[in-house]
Amino acid sequence: MIILGIDPGSRLTGFGVIRRVGQKTEYIVSGCIRTGDGSLPDRLRKIYEGVSEIIETYQPQEFAIEQVFMGKNADSALKLGQARGVAILAASLRDLPVAEYAPRSVKQAVVGKGSADKEQVQHMVQHLLKLPGKPQADAADALAIAICHAHTSASLVAQAGVRGVSRGRMRL
Repeated sequence: MIILGIDPGSRLTGFGVIRRVGQKTEYIVSGCIRTGDGSLPDRLRKIYEGVSEIIETYQPQEFAIEQVFMGKNADSALKLGQARGVAILAASLRDLPVAEYAPRSVKQAVVGKGSADKEQVQHMVQHLLKLPGKPQADAADALAIAICHAHTSASLVAQAGVRGVSRGRMRL
C-alpha cells in the first residue's frame, strides 16, 4: 500500500510518500511544492499541479492530509483551507480515498505526545523511516501524516479481524 501524505500551505506544501508493508513503513520520497509569491489563484494552481504530478508519478492507493486548525489569523486559515481543497481535489479526481487527521493526532501517532514540536516530529520521522538525515520540516510533517494514516488504517484492519488480503479480498 502506497500512501501520500500532504501538509498543506499556500506558499509551501509538504508531501511525503511511504509504502506500508505489513507492520513496516518504508520511505519512498518527500519534499515541498513551492508556490512562490504569485497571486493566490496562481499558487493554488501550482499546488494542484504539484499534487497531481506526485500522484501520477508514485501511484499512491491512499491519500492523507492534515485538517485545518484555527489559528489567530482568519485570513491565513482561509488560505490554508483553499490549499487543502485543491490538494483534496487532485486526489479525489483520481479516485483516491481521502483521510484527514488533526495535527494533535498526527503528533500523538508519531511522537507519542500531541503537543510535540516540529523538531521532535522531524526526529521521529527520521528514526521511524530510517532516513540518513532530518527531512525538511514541512516534508517531515507530510511524512508524519502518512505514517499516522498507515498506523490508523492498520489498527482498523486489525480491529475488524482481517487476517490478510489475497488478490484484493480480505480474509476474516
